[in-house]
Amino acid sequence: MVTTAELTEYLDEIRLQVCTRCVDRPPGGPPCAPLGKQCGIELHLPELIEAIHGVNSTSIMPYLDNNRHQICEHCPQQHSSDCPCPMDYLAVLLVQAVETVDARRAAAVGA
Repeated sequence: MVTTAELTEYLDEIRLQVCTRCVDRPPGGPPCAPLGKQCGIELHLPELIEAIHGVNSTSIMPYLDNNRHQICEHCPQQHSSDCPCPMDYLAVLLVQAVETVDARRAAAVGA
């Protein structure tokens, strides 16, 4: 289980590496929800972190497959025109952001 402090650190890094490249980001976002745009990353952040941690691959496909299995299969907006998820086209950046936080934490523990 990811703590609130850990979620904040992941979200800060995601906003630096991922949200800045999101084509669906509303003016002034992130955060997007207060601006009327539902974002799958914001909605499912704890599940995304856990799903990414459940994979270790040099290919993005295992991450996408695990995300779909762990998150999308349980999302009420799956297969709807209202799907808020930019995860597929931002998946590489999302995994990199999570791994950046993980590496920073590992370095801090080892220091």
